[in-house]
Amino acid sequence: MSDYAVVNPATGETVKEYPTSTDAELAAAVAKAEETYRGWLRETSVKERCELVRKVGALHLERCDELASIIVREMGKPHAQAVGEIEFCQAIYEYYADHGEAFMADEDIALSWGEGSAVLRRSGVGVVLGIMPWNFPYYQVARFGGPNMIIGNAVLLKHAPQCPESAEAMQRMYLDAGFPEGAYVNIYATNDQVAGLIADPRVQGVSVTGSERAGAAVAEIAGRNLKKVVLELGGSDPFILLSTDDLDATVESAVAARVDNAGQACNAAKRFVVAEGLYDDFLGKFTEAMQAVETGDPTDADCAMGPLSSTVAADRFEDQLKRAVQGGATLVGGERDGNYFTAGVLTGVTPDNIAHHEELFGPVAIVYKVKDEAEAVRLANDTPYGLGSYLFTTDKDQALRIADQIDAGMVFVNVVGADAPELPFGGMKRSGFGRELGRFGCEEFVNRKMIRIG
Repeated sequence: MSDYAVVNPATGETVKEYPTSTDAELAAAVAKAEETYRGWLRETSVKERCELVRKVGALHLERCDELASIIVREMGKPHAQAVGEIEFCQAIYEYYADHGEAFMADEDIALSWGEGSAVLRRSGVGVVLGIMPWNFPYYQVARFGGPNMIIGNAVLLKHAPQCPESAEAMQRMYLDAGFPEGAYVNIYATNDQVAGLIADPRVQGVSVTGSERAGAAVAEIAGRNLKKVVLELGGSDPFILLSTDDLDATVESAVAARVDNAGQACNAAKRFVVAEGLYDDFLGKFTEAMQAVETGDPTDADCAMGPLSSTVAADRFEDQLKRAVQGGATLVGGERDGNYFTAGVLTGVTPDNIAHHEELFGPVAIVYKVKDEAEAVRLANDTPYGLGSYLFTTDKDQALRIADQIDAGMVFVNVVGADAPELPFGGMKRSGFGRELGRFGCEEFVNRKMIRIG
């Protein structure tokens, strides 16, 4: 089998295989990207690039059904969720089209001495490499490709081996929108070939969304070659519940935060930290609601939860659950059928259990009981990760106080599923560094050139 193939996780069928790029093809891709950066991307204005980015977003909506069907068969995302992802992509591209000129505008610098003026001018840095995962095939690319087109960088995009068809479809949209060949280039590269690309002096930076292991490997190579890196890696986000005036609504939010995309999201709520006064009621309602989530054929419009993305992912998740139970935890649900898992709940997870510090990438939640606010914060922060977090409380002062103490890049108070194009996305600790989305998405791979005029 080719490294790049569409294997339907719901059926196990190999739909189509794609040939891996040859070394000669990769060399030509880098050369074309460098040529386009030196030529077309430098010669066009930010305004012109913004309008093409807007067209890329519009094409996502025009081709929504086709694009959704692709990722349903690539990684098992339910069709309705696939459509939602595509609509979010359009919003991201439109956001950068609307604000790109302002983000890239010259910034005057007030001089403390001497006559004349000084200005900070933002421009592209060259060819940048994006290494993307399978769980949100279009969204991950939108938040990398959109801003870099605005900046004026040429993009090489290496997608996950199980997403070759969506990768191909995205390159087609960039070309159909009016970008020339070389501005956005899809490559089917191996890990060894990626190492060579990072070392190539024409490649100026690399952005990785993926596992901690992948991020560490790429960062090591980039460090040896003095290349800028943005890492958006794993997460084991806490969902802290200290008080609520509507427990049923809070439980509904908790379920949504855990089972979206079959629990395969880096910023999904995975550890539920509940005040002891609410614990028993929450656990009962939450367990019942999780068990009520039905799996189904992801092509069905009303499918709530599809399979995990692959047999490899399902095997890994099953092994994690087995080891958690062997370590003394109690599991309700989490039963496997092929690549499908029922939604479930783990309790009795102690600090020496593997589930306490590992990221569970599937539809099973860990629930803890805590005595007070201080213990809730300690437990929330007792993780090697620091991506996002969720806090539910009726006390506004408490919300801000705890938000200041949580070791994470993002805190959502009394809300889930509230990501937006203007909100910076990223984490700390072993969840990586750098930011995507918002104005910070245009600040990572950019040259901030100071021009001083006497």
